[in-house]
Amino acid sequence: MKGRFVRLAEQGRPTVSLTVDGAAVEALQGDTLMVALLTHGNALRQSEFDSGRRAGFCLMGACQDCWVWTRSGERLRACSNEVRDGLDIVTTQPEATWPLHG
Repeated sequence: MKGRFVRLAEQGRPTVSLTVDGAAVEALQGDTLMVALLTHGNALRQSEFDSGRRAGFCLMGACQDCWVWTRSGERLRACSNEVRDGLDIVTTQPEATWPLHG
């Protein structure tokens, strides 16, 4: 899948391995989760309000649009949390059943 973000510089940093929705993803040390996810895909998560996908909005931790979760249920803002080796992320809220997504 082609990513929404394209890395143009800083390609020489060490890599970090994480898992996103069960798939292995590599990011660069110091990347935020948002950069890691949008470099590898076109959205961060499924909207809880409609059938759309979300890709972040304010990019500074104020709008609540970029929430993702760890496999254990911890909620993280993708725009302000750095990747770390072994992180296991899910892009659908673990305990939620959203009625619009049958």
